[in-house]
Amino acid sequence: MAQKNRAQASKGPDLKVFYGVLAVVAIAGIGWIAYSVANRGSAAAVAPIELTGIQDVDSLLAQARGVIDGSAEAPVQVMVFSDFTCPGCRSFAGLVEPQLKQDFVTTGNVRFIYYDFPLGGTGHRHGFIAARAARCAGDQDSFWEYHDVLFGRQGEWPFATDAPLDELTDYAAMLNLDRAEFGNCLRSDKYADIVTANRILGQRLGVGSTPTVFIGGRTVPNPFDYDAVKAAIEAALGGA
Repeated sequence: MAQKNRAQASKGPDLKVFYGVLAVVAIAGIGWIAYSVANRGSAAAVAPIELTGIQDVDSLLAQARGVIDGSAEAPVQVMVFSDFTCPGCRSFAGLVEPQLKQDFVTTGNVRFIYYDFPLGGTGHRHGFIAARAARCAGDQDSFWEYHDVLFGRQGEWPFATDAPLDELTDYAAMLNLDRAEFGNCLRSDKYADIVTANRILGQRLGVGSTPTVFIGGRTVPNPFDYDAVKAAIEAALGGA
């Protein structure tokens, strides 16, 4: 189970960091047109939805809640925009993220925040429901464990013709989660608004591919190079 500092539903990111980044991005007229929903016969939300009431930075940040690992007092934030169907994201999650957390999150120097950026399109059409599934696992304090399972089994479910509801539920059962509770969450529209807002936030920040990593409000050119990630964190810590 997740530790206390591994919270799923944050109250939002550090506004100072985001205002610094968003200052260079046009924020007027923030909006979203939903993808076409494949699987219309299902009650499960499988694609971004249309959001209303997001007219400024504050309202967008309030809606887009990342998943946090690390202390709220950490001097540096590392923000990752990721898609569970993305092979590069799997590499980052398996190779870079664990080392980053060991070296900096556990020591209290970094607050790691995961944001969903479902890509959509061929090969990525199930990224949205997978993001929702991970947050449903988070309801049972198992977001990060489920995150690891989704990436570890990425060869099994992303190319299914229909939304892989049974497979996603089986993964929850593997983690000894309450299957009925998880299934009820997955087969609903819970977290569809948050995952959609995550993607809008990424677009406003200029995210065009995954994974995109922000450290101290700046993107890391090569997030697969741990030495580069480490150097960027250490530079931000020096500034802090």
